Amino acid sequence: MIRREERSPNKGNDLRLTIRLLRGLSPYSWAVAVSIGLLLSVSGLQVVGPYLTKVAIDRYIAVNDAEGLSWIAILFLLVVLSHFLLSFAQTYLVSWIGHKLSQDLRLEMFRHLMRLHQAFFDRTPLGRLMARTTGDVEVVNKVFAAGVVDMVGNLLATAAIAAAMLWLNWRLALAAFSLLPVLLLVTLVFRGRIRDCERRLRGGIAGLSGLLQENLTAMAEIQVFAQEERKLAQFQQRNSELRDAGLKSVFHRSQFASAAGFFAALPAAAMLWYGGGQVLSEALTLGTLVAFIQYSERLYKPISDLGERFTVLQSAIASSERIFGLLDTQPEVLPPARPIVLPQAPSRIEFRDVCFAYPGGRPVLRGVSFTISPQEKVAIVGHTGAGKSTIVNLLARLYDAQQGDIRIDGIDIREIAPKTLRKHLAVVFQDTLLFRGRVDENIRLWTPGIDDQQVRQAARQAQAHGFVQGLPNSYATQLGEGGAGLSAGQKQLLAFARALARDPKVLVLDEATSSLDAETESVMRRALSRLGQNRTCLMVAHRLSTIRSCDRIIVLHKGRIQEQGSHQELLSMDGIYRKLHQLQFKSPQS
Repeated sequence: MIRREERSPNKGNDLRLTIRLLRGLSPYSWAVAVSIGLLLSVSGLQVVGPYLTKVAIDRYIAVNDAEGLSWIAILFLLVVLSHFLLSFAQTYLVSWIGHKLSQDLRLEMFRHLMRLHQAFFDRTPLGRLMARTTGDVEVVNKVFAAGVVDMVGNLLATAAIAAAMLWLNWRLALAAFSLLPVLLLVTLVFRGRIRDCERRLRGGIAGLSGLLQENLTAMAEIQVFAQEERKLAQFQQRNSELRDAGLKSVFHRSQFASAAGFFAALPAAAMLWYGGGQVLSEALTLGTLVAFIQYSERLYKPISDLGERFTVLQSAIASSERIFGLLDTQPEVLPPARPIVLPQAPSRIEFRDVCFAYPGGRPVLRGVSFTISPQEKVAIVGHTGAGKSTIVNLLARLYDAQQGDIRIDGIDIREIAPKTLRKHLAVVFQDTLLFRGRVDENIRLWTPGIDDQQVRQAARQAQAHGFVQGLPNSYATQLGEGGAGLSAGQKQLLAFARALARDPKVLVLDEATSSLDAETESVMRRALSRLGQNRTCLMVAHRLSTIRSCDRIIVLHKGRIQEQGSHQELLSMDGIYRKLHQLQFKSPQS
């Protein structure tokens, strides 16, 4: 079934959501003003046509005045031409406003996503975020291109036509208006049904997008473990739910359109009967009756068109609920009001009684305290789930600790602007992500101030220069999505080069050598001793061979520090590190 949060995300007041959307039009107020002026002109011209028809019949056709009829025909043609030109200009301008608003919304959402904390992305499927920033925004664009403004235009045209009918013959006009309350009642009945269906449909699209994104990302695992049939069945179920939601939406929309069309046609029939009798009794001119029939069609046509516009509006309201639900998500990692600037020197790192638990989970770190001196190289080891990578995430302030504090050079990292903090340190993760683009762009990450010479120097330090030179276009080689075409080890070497190109004062390696072969790892071990010069190093490692030369090794167990010391000191203890070493090397000695 479609999840509950997808069916009813952030239910809100229609008026409140509409006003919030309209606030986004403030930069384009001039265009909105011009569009309204064009809309008023178009609405006024809709009144002129039937009146010219009345004049043509009563004044010229009735008395066989061909010359007068010709002038009326020319005037009618000018009205039609003016209506066409003004409608074209107004439609184009409204579409321009809609696309501008969509552009601003997408940019605002992406900028907001850049500010959100890592925990938000841990619990939110990427497919849903993609659906919100693309599909939902496009729906909002449609409501401005073919929804709200057209609805306003229809209402203005209806008001103008109603006024013209009352001026011509108020009795006949009241007869024509008799079914308006019924049509409005039908609209209200279907209003809630259509909105619920559109909300469910948009939620289903987002859910299916999330499932599709997850399966495409994990396609290798699906094929290796022969899970194609199960995943196909899962996708088919969600796809069927989406189809049912779409069909239900179409069912209610069709019901509304048919009902609106039926009630819109009844007044014309009533006027033929009542107005025809008035013409026969000479209480009404034939021209007035014909004009009234045309006015009646134009009166109810905009109202029946409101069915389609209303559907678009309800879809936009459902999408706007999701968009504003995302924009209203508050970042948990906030910049300080008065950020402190870090000194440009190798830094002292302190963890003071740090406790942390991921949302909805058990504590991962329990009162962790340690200090890393400037230019010291410290490694953290432990069993899977001991909290090693969590220390890296907290130091980079991807999360904030629930208790205790982390300091760099005596400054609480919460008093440092996140951008400043992350420029001060460089992190090489176990899972390396490369972007679509050139090799040198992936190393410098489009950072101003890093020139080609620095890129190549960083690649040499990271032992990546050799294989990069062997690529078809060396550093200008275009990489595919995720670095397609490179081995896992090559990607990790580029990640090393990326970190070193920034010349960080703190270098953090989170299982960063796990994808390297034995020979490259041996070269990297020797290189790390040089790379650690003039900077503080923190290494998280599972393979103990990479951290033997570290100044100090911290052993984590169940979120607590159990042992500390050099490689030889820890081996001399009958503790966790010695057991880990025995498991990896089958020997208690180095």
